[in-house]
Amino acid sequence: MGVRRVTTGHGAGGRSVFDSDVDVDETTLEMMPGIVFRHLWASQATPAVPVDSPADLGGPYFPSPGGVRVVQVVFPPQEQGGGVPPADLEAATAEVEEKLPGLISYMELDEPGMHTTDTVDIGVVVEGEVYLELDEGAEKHLAAGEVVVQNGTRHRWHNRSERPCVMTFVLVGATRR
Repeated sequence: MGVRRVTTGHGAGGRSVFDSDVDVDETTLEMMPGIVFRHLWASQATPAVPVDSPADLGGPYFPSPGGVRVVQVVFPPQEQGGGVPPADLEAATAEVEEKLPGLISYMELDEPGMHTTDTVDIGVVVEGEVYLELDEGAEKHLAAGEVVVQNGTRHRWHNRSERPCVMTFVLVGATRR
């Protein structure tokens, strides 16, 4: 399933116009087999309208306070997700840093998939189902159409079904107290 991104903006005299209409590229990584990232939109600072750029996708993966990133992630069924470390861990880590800057620094290498970020993440299950795991093995099952709000907590995702799970996330940069 590809994703089409349509963005709007302001033209002459402040009139509403379409800025762009593109198919979104997919990012895959050797270190995370089967997972697909689709970068939909980002702003590293608090957005102001009119927005100058239709899709500011550069910068760190997780936004700084006030910043926003919209991403879609496809989680493969757990059996298809690998579990075997890449042959060249250094090269695989460099690939993650190149394609998703800063992501790897949040991942717990001794607890694969566990991570904690200074963001509020609104996640919508678009297709399939997934389990959200928190500390001490606490879990919730989420199905298509359901929403989770992650408030900077330590977590990881498990797709125990036989089909891919597609989730769309809005990541809002926050300040940790």
